[in-house]
Amino acid sequence: MFIHNIVNSFNRTKILKFVIRYLSIINHRTLITLLLSLVVPFCAYNFEIIYNIDLTLISIAIIFPLVFAIRGAFKRREKALEFLSLHRGAIKTISYFFMNSPKLTDDSKNEIKEILSDLSNSFLNYLSQSNSNTDKIDEKTELIYKFIEKHNEELSGGVKQKIFRFIRDVHVSQENLIAIHTHRTPISLKAYCLIFIYMFPVIYTPTIINKIGLENPVGLTYFVIILSEFILISLYNIQDQMEYPFDKDGLDDIKLDYFKINRSIK
Repeated sequence: MFIHNIVNSFNRTKILKFVIRYLSIINHRTLITLLLSLVVPFCAYNFEIIYNIDLTLISIAIIFPLVFAIRGAFKRREKALEFLSLHRGAIKTISYFFMNSPKLTDDSKNEIKEILSDLSNSFLNYLSQSNSNTDKIDEKTELIYKFIEKHNEELSGGVKQKIFRFIRDVHVSQENLIAIHTHRTPISLKAYCLIFIYMFPVIYTPTIINKIGLENPVGLTYFVIILSEFILISLYNIQDQMEYPFDKDGLDDIKLDYFKINRSIK
C-alpha cells in the first residue's frame, strides 16, 4: 500500500509538471486575445455589425507569415542541435588526443582536462543566459592554444595538426551557436504577424455572425472566435519560445546538460 501511494504521488507529480510546462504557452498575449474575443462579438451583436467577406486574404496575412516563422524557428533549433553535437564531439576528441600523449605528465593532462571541461560548461551556461558578451568564452577557448604552445615539445607534430583540426570544429560550432543565440527571427515579421492576430476578431467576427445567423445561440459565435484566437496566439507563443531554444522556457527547448563534456544525466 505504501509503495502504491508513492507511485501514485510520483505519477501525479509528473502530470502536474507536464501541465505546468504546457501552460507556459499561455501568457499576457493570450489574455489580450481572450479579451478581444469577448469584447468584439459583444460590440458586433449590440451594434448589429454584420457582413460577409472572403476571409482568404486575412488567412494569408496571418497563416503564411506564422508558418514561415515557425519553420524558421524549427530550423534554428535543428541547427543548434547539430552544432552542439559538433562542439561536444570536437572537445571530447581533443581530450582523447591529449590523454594519449605519452610525453605529457599527469598534471598536464589534468590541467587540459580542466580547461576543456571549464570551456564546455561555461559555453553552455552562456547559451542559457541572455548575455551576449563572448569575451570570457573567447579567452577560455584561447587557453587550448596556449596550452599547446606551453607543451610544444611534448606533443608531436602529427598530434598537434590533428588537435588543430578539431579546434577548428570547436570554433565553427561556437560561432554558429553564438549567431543562433544572438540573432532571432526578423522582428518586423513577428510584429506584423502579431498585429494581424490581434486584428483577426475585428474582421472575422461579423462574418461568423453572418454565417451562423442571428437566430442561433450567441455562445456559438463566442466559442468559434475564442477558439480561433487561442489557436493562433498559441502557435505564435510556441514559435516565440522555439526560436530561442536554450533558456529552458518551453516544451521543445534543448536540454543543454546532455552536451556537457562530462555529462551525468539521471
